[in-house]
Amino acid sequence: MLVHSPFRLTGTRHGRAFEADATYRADGRAKPVALFVHGFKGFKDWGHFPQLADFFAAAGFVFVKLNLSHNGVVPGGTGDLEDLDAFGRNNFSIELDDIGQVIDALFAPGATPVPPAELDLTRLGLVGHSRGGGLVLLKAAEDPRVRAVATWAGIADVDQHWPPALLEEWQRTGVLHVPNTRTGQQLPLHYQIVEDYHAHRLRLDIPHNVRRHLRQPLLLVHGEEDETVAVAAAHALQALRPDAELLLVPGALHMFGGAHPWPEATLPEPARFVAERTAAFFHRQS
Repeated sequence: MLVHSPFRLTGTRHGRAFEADATYRADGRAKPVALFVHGFKGFKDWGHFPQLADFFAAAGFVFVKLNLSHNGVVPGGTGDLEDLDAFGRNNFSIELDDIGQVIDALFAPGATPVPPAELDLTRLGLVGHSRGGGLVLLKAAEDPRVRAVATWAGIADVDQHWPPALLEEWQRTGVLHVPNTRTGQQLPLHYQIVEDYHAHRLRLDIPHNVRRHLRQPLLLVHGEEDETVAVAAAHALQALRPDAELLLVPGALHMFGGAHPWPEATLPEPARFVAERTAAFFHRQS
């Protein structure tokens, strides 16, 4: 039987509570850990992500997923994006620190509800989707506790190369709105995300960190028909790390067949294929 263990952390930097959960088979045996990071406009229980947790747990992992603290989800709330002020005040530095705090909690006995006997933290892998793919690359580059990394439709650069005119207007007004086509919301992005990028440019430089500091085995997964993050991003990342494994999924879009809400008990077929190949990749790093 699979165990689903939710837990809550409070950001040491920003003081905001955020939620995570662990799914695993409670058998008293130490298992590799896979920590999953969602992307922009995403959250830990989006679409088929709960089914992903069950899949990895059945495959012998402790699968941990988190809501990044400023993704717009409120602990104890609707489970969807509702705190738009927090969403607008998010930035990449906050997200990297959130991931680091979950890793710290996994290494601190009693900080999560998962018994230490169930965890083999010498086999900690990170997997991130879309923007989360860029985050796991950056986190692994700065944290040697991470032993393997997989990106699913991952971005290859934090720098959005916004036109100067847009940046000037954004700085003047303080906020830029982007549509959430799923909900019809206008999501705010405060200019501080640009300021944070420039203040921490070296830490947030994906090409630099992948080329110079990422030493862990790397799997790059991308749908060949990705409509959101072009497949060129995967090729760019492999050019930085020629020894990375590249898996292109024919016909797959950005969400690998998933949607929100996801009414099925099983994974969409492209997502299942990606999960199987990612689980096998992590197991090979043992």
